[in-house]
Amino acid sequence: MNITSLGSANISVSDTRSMNAIDITLLKKSLDAVESNGDMMTKMMEQSVNPLIGSNIDIRL
Repeated sequence: MNITSLGSANISVSDTRSMNAIDITLLKKSLDAVESNGDMMTKMMEQSVNPLIGSNIDIRL
């Protein structure tokens, strides 16, 4: 049994876990960005349907 090969196998498993954790974190951040962009797009589309709503205030003295 070669002990050095077991040690390198443990290192590669640890590296794989680290890379998976990094990949998951990056995917979460990109998903948050996509959701934020979707929310902004929805607001822009709502305003384009009625662009004048809320732009004027009627005041009488």
